[in-house]
Amino acid sequence: MGPTIIDGLPAHVLLVHFVVVLVPLAALLLILAACWPAARTRLGFLVPLTAFTALVTVPLTTHSGEWLAQRSGDDPLIRRHADLGDQLLMWSAGTFLLSAVWWALHSRRAGQWWRPRFAKIDTLTTRRAVSIALATLAVAVSTGSMIQVYRIGDSGARAAWHDRATDPPAAGPVQR
Repeated sequence: MGPTIIDGLPAHVLLVHFVVVLVPLAALLLILAACWPAARTRLGFLVPLTAFTALVTVPLTTHSGEWLAQRSGDDPLIRRHADLGDQLLMWSAGTFLLSAVWWALHSRRAGQWWRPRFAKIDTLTTRRAVSIALATLAVAVSTGSMIQVYRIGDSGARAAWHDRATDPPAAGPVQR
């Protein structure tokens, strides 16, 4: 599905940086667009575009992570990390879906297409209710996706470093 090795390194350790940056960035942009009207007009299509890019990086990263996990032995910490990583796709999909719907409802260009088709339900009260519901969902899903990225990162760090770091430091010179 995607790369497993990049320039001799496991692709997962490189691709994970895209996920760690893009998923929270998309979530924060969605919260800004949903809760701050001035940001909504300035950010425009950047919000769903960022969310889509984040969504695409998640399966690439999980695929390369599964490839790496198969070569790392049967470690319960790695299994936990992989299980948490598999859950991020749903959070990223929710962030993208909400950002796309939010953009479509608040974009002039998209509004020119949908407002004539849905004129009967396009009232101020309906738009406000939908906006409040979408903003609430956007904050909840964005917060959930950022928490999930943290949980995945924490479990990945524990899986990678649990047997390599000691407390207190090992005696003797540091080997390089």
